[in-house]
Amino acid sequence: MNPVILKFGTGVLATPGGCAIDHKQIRRIASEISALMKQGVPCIIVSSAAIAAGVHALKLPQRPTDQAGKQACAAVGQPALMAAYAKYFLKHGITTAQLLLTHEDIYTEPRRHNAQTTLKRLLESSHVLPIINENDSVAVEELKLGDNDELSAEVAAMMGACSLILVTSSDGLRAKTKTGSKRIHRVTNLSEVLHHVTAEKGEHSTGGMATKLQAVAAATKAGIETLIVHGRKTKQITRALAGEDVGTRFLAAVEIHRDGRDRRSFLNSK
Repeated sequence: MNPVILKFGTGVLATPGGCAIDHKQIRRIASEISALMKQGVPCIIVSSAAIAAGVHALKLPQRPTDQAGKQACAAVGQPALMAAYAKYFLKHGITTAQLLLTHEDIYTEPRRHNAQTTLKRLLESSHVLPIINENDSVAVEELKLGDNDELSAEVAAMMGACSLILVTSSDGLRAKTKTGSKRIHRVTNLSEVLHHVTAEKGEHSTGGMATKLQAVAAATKAGIETLIVHGRKTKQITRALAGEDVGTRFLAAVEIHRDGRDRRSFLNSK
C-alpha cells in the first residue's frame, strides 16, 4: 500500500501565539496516526512548528521576524519538536525517524533518489514513522513561501502517495455566502474554486489557503487525491481516509492511457 502523506502546519501544532508547541495536540495526533499505522496504513508526516518550539526553548518574548532569527529558532526548536513526537508516538509503540529536506533534495535527481530510497526503506518497518521538515536552519523556502505546503506535495508525488492530507486550522475551502460562508465538500475542477481564495491566513502561517491550493494543484496533477481538514477537531484524518464527508476533498487528475489503464504522473524536476 502506498503511503498517506500528512502535513501539519504551525497553526495546528503550536499554542496560541505560536511561541511553543502544543503537547496536547501532538499527543492526540500521535494516538490517531498510531491507530492507522496499526491497521496497516503507512504514513509520512511533513511537519512545521520548529520555529514555535525554538521560541519557547530560547525563552524569547515573541517570534522573531528576521530571517536569521527564524533560522536560529528552527535550529534550536527542531530537536525539541522531534523529541515531542518521539515521546508521544513511543507510547503507542511507534518509532519516529527524522528527515530534513530542502526543495533541492527533491528536484536534484541523485538527492531525490537517495531521499526516496531512504523513505521506502523506513516504510518497510510498519512501526516506523518518517517525519519530514524543511531544513529551515539552512534553507529559506518554507520561511518565505508557505509552511511546508509545497514540500508536502513534492513528497507525495515522489512517494506515489495514495492521499495527501493538509491538516490545517480550517475545516476546508470555504465559499462566501450572503450570510457568511459554507464549506466546499468536493472539488473536481480546481480552476472553478480559485476565486474563493482570500489573502487571509493564520497569524503565524507563511502561506494561508493560497499556498495550500498550490499544493493541491501539484498533488492532484500527479494523480493524488488531496484533502484539507481541520486539525483541531478529533478523528478528522481517520474519517477522511474512510471517505466520510469532512473538510474539502480534491479529486485526483488521473491520466488514461491508450491501453485503458490508469497511470499516475509525477511532478517533473525543475
